[in-house]
Amino acid sequence: MQPRTRLGVVTSGSLMEGLTARLEARESVEDMRVGKFVVIQGEKHEFFSMITDVALEATNQKVLIDPPNGDSFFHEVLAGTSTYGTLELMPRLMLPSDLSEQMLPVKTIPRHFSPVFEAREEDFGRVFGNAGGDSFEIGRPLDMEVPVCLNLARLVERSNGIFGKSGTGKSFLTRLLICGAIHAGVASNLIFDMHSEYGWGAPSESGAFVKGLRQLFGSDVLVYTIDPRASRRRSYDGELVIGLDQIEVEDVIALEQELNLSSTATESSFLLFDRFRERWLTALLEMDSAAIAEFAESSGAHAGAISALKRKLARISRLNFVREQADFSAVDRLIDALAAGRHVVLEFGEHDSTLIYMLVANIITRRIHRRWVDQTNRAIHSQNSADRPRPLMITIEEAHKFLNPATARQTIFGTIARELRKYSVTLLVVDQRPSSIDPEVMSQLGTRITALLNDERDIDAVFTGVSGGAGLKAVLASLDSKQQALVLGHAVPMPVVVRTRPYDEAFYAAVARYGPRRADPSPPRPPQEEVDELFPD
Repeated sequence: MQPRTRLGVVTSGSLMEGLTARLEARESVEDMRVGKFVVIQGEKHEFFSMITDVALEATNQKVLIDPPNGDSFFHEVLAGTSTYGTLELMPRLMLPSDLSEQMLPVKTIPRHFSPVFEAREEDFGRVFGNAGGDSFEIGRPLDMEVPVCLNLARLVERSNGIFGKSGTGKSFLTRLLICGAIHAGVASNLIFDMHSEYGWGAPSESGAFVKGLRQLFGSDVLVYTIDPRASRRRSYDGELVIGLDQIEVEDVIALEQELNLSSTATESSFLLFDRFRERWLTALLEMDSAAIAEFAESSGAHAGAISALKRKLARISRLNFVREQADFSAVDRLIDALAAGRHVVLEFGEHDSTLIYMLVANIITRRIHRRWVDQTNRAIHSQNSADRPRPLMITIEEAHKFLNPATARQTIFGTIARELRKYSVTLLVVDQRPSSIDPEVMSQLGTRITALLNDERDIDAVFTGVSGGAGLKAVLASLDSKQQALVLGHAVPMPVVVRTRPYDEAFYAAVARYGPRRADPSPPRPPQEEVDELFPD
């Protein structure tokens, strides 16, 4: 076991605000970086802590008023006596001296003058575990070569988020997580692939092509498309079409901003549905001005709002994958594949409109959710673990379009985000503007992986509902713009800054070495235990 390097001693602090440590004279302030981990040796526990700030102090303010010249001798004389550095530390875990005991959340603090040591590789291994099974390496600490692992089984229990400004590598982080979930077999995955970069090979920012999920995991990953003409250069497993009779009022509510609809026009769609049921959109598009006036008079609607609704929704009817009527056979085959433990990437081809992305994602996800709810209810009534639905993680980009405060409470994605694991369906939301996501949804996200953000509102949003988030804001602001991220939440024992794992040949070999592994079926359990798991507190 390698010896620890002593960095200083604790001089003050509190449980809520964190601790202050005085740096040893021999240690350079420039080596103390925000996000670095240290271990505080208490009387009964070791406190695994993160550096959240570095400061310069002086015992005599006169030294600062009349600073010495650049002579290095004077600097050495003053260092550690008249001038010194301090570290702001946030304890994150209490490690019992007995290695067989469990780590504990921080409920107290060490005494005055407790020594502060640099964290060793053994400390990281004890806290974050070793890669293998459900433990997946997401990256490495900034100054060490030791894996930092996520618990994938805990990850898929709740909805999660990947955030960062444009160009910080959100898509690569998303690929890492999805590959880990597929390889470990903890959940099925549905990826709404807006830019056709997950199923097959896609260029990185350097210009080199990286492998897609189909190339890594073969037939366990299916690729569907709504634009077969654009996808014909690459093989795909199915084509989806949408019928006007499959579009519900909820889908129009989700598209309110994209279509620039007034609230009156949106509310008119409910009146149309009450009259025409599943044919409400077809009936609307077939109406002429006289029919609109007649309907408005008989239903109490506003004729101008109905006309505006027809004009805006006509854009949908002109899409090449939309039919007047369509069955759900292709969608049902997609859902059957997910229920059987396979994974699906839905490509949008040359359709790069957010409106199209939101429309298709809403229709498919709503049908998935209904099936998972029905299967969960059957499991409750049968009290048989074999009837439980397989966990499913749905990946959506531009998530604020689905989960902004105006629509999150009325759409299927907001429902899924709030229900957590109740029905075994969770979201992986990918976005560069977390401040535009409903705060209630943000507070429900279990694990957040955040690359560099510059906007103060976005930084504040990332820490919605996070205890001790104020101390982590400086850590997030100090990240490099590439290949660094702050990981916090349900799937890790404590917040940690990592150099994210490269998505390269070594990674391909690691996830493909034994092929994708599907989770073993759970052994039978007492009925009450099954119900408790389906409806956790």
